[in-house]
Amino acid sequence: MTPIFFIAALTPILSVLIFLVFLKLPASKAMPLSFLIVLLSGFFIWKMPLQQLLAATSEGLVIAVSILWIIFGALVFLNTLTRTGAIETIRKGFAHLTPDRNIQTLVIAFAFGAFLEGASGFGTPAAIVAPLLVALGFPPIAAVVLALIADSSPVTFGAVGTPILIGLQKGLPQLAPESIRAIAQQAAAMDILTATFIPIMLITLLSRCWGQHKRWRDSLSAYPFALLCGLCYSVVAYFTVRLLGPEFPAIAGGVVTLIVAIICIKKGWLQPKTPLLFSHDSVSALQASAPPSRKKLIGAWLPYAMVGILLVLTRVEPLGLKTWLQNLRLNTGPLWGTPINASLELLFSPAAIFIVVALISSLFLNPNRMAIIPAWRNALTSLLPATLALCAAIPMVRLFIHSDINAIEGLVSMPLFLAQYAAQNLDASWPLFAPFIGAMGSFIAGSSTFSNMMLSSLQWSVAEQLNAPTHILMALQLLGANAGNMIAVSNVVAASAVVKLTGSEGHIIRYTLGPMLIYALLAGSLGLLLVQLW
Repeated sequence: MTPIFFIAALTPILSVLIFLVFLKLPASKAMPLSFLIVLLSGFFIWKMPLQQLLAATSEGLVIAVSILWIIFGALVFLNTLTRTGAIETIRKGFAHLTPDRNIQTLVIAFAFGAFLEGASGFGTPAAIVAPLLVALGFPPIAAVVLALIADSSPVTFGAVGTPILIGLQKGLPQLAPESIRAIAQQAAAMDILTATFIPIMLITLLSRCWGQHKRWRDSLSAYPFALLCGLCYSVVAYFTVRLLGPEFPAIAGGVVTLIVAIICIKKGWLQPKTPLLFSHDSVSALQASAPPSRKKLIGAWLPYAMVGILLVLTRVEPLGLKTWLQNLRLNTGPLWGTPINASLELLFSPAAIFIVVALISSLFLNPNRMAIIPAWRNALTSLLPATLALCAAIPMVRLFIHSDINAIEGLVSMPLFLAQYAAQNLDASWPLFAPFIGAMGSFIAGSSTFSNMMLSSLQWSVAEQLNAPTHILMALQLLGANAGNMIAVSNVVAASAVVKLTGSEGHIIRYTLGPMLIYALLAGSLGLLLVQLW
């Protein structure tokens, strides 16, 4: 019986990999097929009641609407800044600051992206960073890949600590606040030896796949600067979590890294003598024009600053805005007679902030108020191709997660079944593979918070069985969930939609899969060593 259930539990993962990655079907076709297979598997093999299937699917559709709302807001924001000329000003400003594509990647995707993840999370970094890179002249697929890879380590403390304060706390409700803080500190300490190398992975992939000569060695001269960015982020994040807790490490790490990076660029410290370019770059022509004035640059970057400030103000609990906005949610109540329910937080969503800032920007950056109308129309048109993919992908995920309600005695949910199966067969080598379990959760669920909710209790149980330090195993779960964020299906679909790459989701995952495996392997190897030395 076990092989049948094992194959059934694997259907969400296998179907996505086969249809999306290997057969290279667009997500609009791959995800409905995957949903259908998981639905049939849940009904006939996992014996899920019809009400549970309908409730999980309905919840998934509501969550899909919330993700589409974020994409729409991001597109309105981007289109507005493009039509007001702010994006062109930013592009010229970067060309005069540094034409090096490696350095631009580290400043925008890694440092700025870390700040956005810390402030909001839930797909916000990719929704802002990817189109900004495209506007600077990056190939769209490179922009999405770099944004997804960069948005990994900061996810531990993303959305003002949500993966830990909500994901870990709900997964292990028996944990005291001191224990949660200790786990967060352990994850941050381990990340000094793992996250530090993410910038090097970013620029190596960039130069090898999209650089002018497509040689990985073209990024070697930027390694010192990349290492500085990685160390700056991870060390600041570590001391922040020790001093302030898990809410602000990603925000502080991103801001400090951004400041240090810009100072180094302006001073010429650790800058490559020969900049990495794309084959279509014409840097000399762009630099020949007069650089934008400081006033114009400040005006162009002001909308991004406003987004960041508003995200922080609406996410910090003591200010009261978070509670007020969340209380305005639309709730479905129990769905189909089950405990499952869903809600839409339209005003708390980053989309609301994107749209508000876009409206303000259209008034101040461009006196032509009618420019906002084409921006909204274009955003709506661009949103349509991603709708079918997300409205199949997210319900599939919810079926996977809610499969714990079934007619077979003692049968747990599909993700827990897979994790328990792995734990029974890996024994003492579990720490090496623990991050991959966390990554599996994020890959399917599309969120490190959900991964931590689903799998932290299993990681804790295995740690006790192995007599291993629980705080190290839980830290590996956090780091693995971060790694899975690079290939999370919902993130890939959403980021692709923002830069109009719908249909290329499998191609994107093939790029991000390697860095994800390297990051998880680094974390697992370090965890195994620490457990053995304990």
